[in-house]
Formats: sequence, C-alpha cells, structure tokens
Amino acid sequence: MNTGDRAHPTAAATDRSRPGRPPGRPDAGLPEPGRRETGDGPAAPPGSPARPPWSARAGALHPGAWWIWALGLGTAASRTTNPLILALLIGVAGYVVATHRSDAPWARSYTAFVKLAAAVLIVRLAFAVLLGSPIPGTHVIVTLPELPLPHWAQGIRVGGRVTAEGVVFALYDGLKLATLLVCVGAANALANPARLLKSLPGALYEAGVAVVVALTFAPHLIADAQRLRAARRLRGRPDRGLRGLLHVGLPVLEGALERSVALAAAMDARGYGRTAQVPPAVRRTTGALTLGGLLGVCAGTYGLLTAEGGTYGLPVLLAGLAAALGGLWLGGRRSLRTRYRPDVWGVRAWLVAGSGAAVAALMILAASGDPAALRPGVVPLVAPTLPLGPAAAVLLGLLPAFVAPTPLRTPAPEEPS
Repeated sequence: MNTGDRAHPTAAATDRSRPGRPPGRPDAGLPEPGRRETGDGPAAPPGSPARPPWSARAGALHPGAWWIWALGLGTAASRTTNPLILALLIGVAGYVVATHRSDAPWARSYTAFVKLAAAVLIVRLAFAVLLGSPIPGTHVIVTLPELPLPHWAQGIRVGGRVTAEGVVFALYDGLKLATLLVCVGAANALANPARLLKSLPGALYEAGVAVVVALTFAPHLIADAQRLRAARRLRGRPDRGLRGLLHVGLPVLEGALERSVALAAAMDARGYGRTAQVPPAVRRTTGALTLGGLLGVCAGTYGLLTAEGGTYGLPVLLAGLAAALGGLWLGGRRSLRTRYRPDVWGVRAWLVAGSGAAVAALMILAASGDPAALRPGVVPLVAPTLPLGPAAAVLLGLLPAFVAPTPLRTPAPEEPS
C-alpha cells in the first residue's frame, strides 16, 4: 500500500474551503495558472518568498542527515567554553527544531532533552557550591558552614568558601554539557527513528528489527499495565506497592510473552531471519573489520571531543570508519532481503549534513588558531567576548531551516464558540 497517495487532512480542508471546486475532487498534480510548484509539496502562491517544499511525510529528509548535522553542532560545542558561542549553538539548534519539528511522538523528546540539560547545569552549579571547586579564587561570594569529615575523607570538602571563579568555571563547564544534550535532543526530535533503523545496512538487519519490534511493543505494555491497574481499582483492590506490582506485572509479562511468540511465528512464516551461506573466512573477516572499525570510531570520536586528542582523533576516526563500513558491506552479503521504499540521500540531505560538518570543522580550526577567544579565562575573571569568526561559522548551522523540507502539521482543533 502506498501511503504517499493518501490525501492529507490539511489538504482536504483546503480543498473544501476552495470555492467553485467540488469537495473530494483530487487536485494534486494540477497546478493552477500563476502558481509556483515547490517540488514535492503543494504549490506556493505567486509572489511569496522562496521557502523549502512542504513534505507530505513527516521528516521526509534522510534521518542520517539530521544526525550528522546535530553531531556537527555537538562537536563544535565540545571545542569551546565561551557562553556566548554555546548560547548561539543552542539558539541555532532550537530554531531549526522549531521550524522543522513534526507532530510525531518522537518530536516531543526535544523538550525532555532541554529539561535534562537545564537539570545538568543546575546540578553542576550545586556541586560547585556545596563541594567546592578545584579552581582557586579570591572573589568570595559566600562562606557556607563547613561539615567536618573524618580523616579518611581528606580531599573532600562539604561547604566552605564559594568563590566567583569556581562558580563561573562550573557554569561554563555545565553549559557545554547542556549544549551537547540539546544537540542530541534536536537530532532525536527531527530524525524518524523507524526510518533511521530502516536505513541500516544489511549486516545490522537483525538488530534493527529487534529495536523496531521493541519500540512497537512498548506502548502496548504501557496500555496493558494501565488497563490492569484500572481493573484492580474498580474491584477495590490495591494497585500500588509490591503486591500490586506483582499482580499487575505478571499478567503484563505473560501477555507480552504470548504476543512475542505469535509475532515470532508470523515472522518465521514470512521468511524473516533467513540468511545466505557465506564462507567462514568471510565471516571472520567481517567480524574483525566491524569490531576493529567500531573501536577505531570510538577512539577517534573521543579524540575529537577532547582537546588533547586533536592530532590523532581524525585519522583514527577515518580509519575506523573505513574498516567498519568494509565490515558492514561484507556482512550485508548474508542478507537475502530487499528494501522497501529506501530513503534517498539527495541534495538537501547533503546540504544539511554538510552544514553540520562545516560548523564542526570551522570550530576546530578556530580552536587551534585562537584558543583564548573560545575559552575565556576564569582566573582572573574576564568578561567573555563574542568572536566574530566562530560566530559566523555557527550560523552556518541554520542552513537546514531554509533547505530542509518542512513537515506538514495537523491543524489544532477549533474551540467551540
């Protein structure tokens, strides 16, 4: 069934509101005179400013492009502690999410990531105030009562002097971590996880299917638990505590097991899990390349995210990525399946991914050229300034807001008069 041929509710509402046109008459693909087509979406009125096409599918852009863009912003955030640059990165990520977030359930995760980032920042400041900071300072803000500790806890301090230098250092450090969380949250809100798993190579087919099945069954488990708890409350029985947990959890697990067995039988009947026979040497080579490549990617990524590993990070990352891709390509020979409606990596995906990579590359160059501008000092305290070059590089991250397809959103229901 081709879901792309379904009429969208917004399009139907627009069709009914259009005078002189019978309701239900399909007008897709019949541009009116004087209207400009924008690609894969409805036509824009004449004289309107240029804008990306509206996407008939939520998140029509390849999900891998969104992740590369977000990881590029995160890499840029890891190279600086300048609060102005970090705030600019948060603003860029937030603006792109606000303009391209769909109504899908995963798009709501951005708010949770923002709250988590705020919590991390608050916890970092609280630790700096209560447990002290290794940064020496002379500007005392307040002196808290110090808790005496035993001799075996030497080196740990609870309370005492709270200096402005220590608080500012903790603020910069916590803001950098909060920016990384916001960038990851932006990728989660913009990229469709199911389509991302569908784009996995053939070697990761079994793992992708397992994750998709788990994500599909999770709402059913929550619904079963709520239904059983409601039934116990109606019968006057407790639904909380250890006893209630056992009486609710066991039937839920039993139902999940029965559902899993039925699904496994259905998937086996349709040929899922069947693989082609490959020589043992190919299997061993595939495992060695994949495992070694993933270790190289982890080591290279760690090197890029830390200032000390700037020399070896990129070569190790590229070598590990090449080995991992080779292993995944060899592992894909075991897969006999075909891919249904594969996502196309088009020009817009290249632009979105390239903008994130450009931000990361320019920030790495700026950090090596003028590190003082990206890491303002705290001893002595100096006011941070906004370096124009890195700020302009961060603004390249706004490119997806103008080139990525905008998902259609369900209109809010009208309030009764």
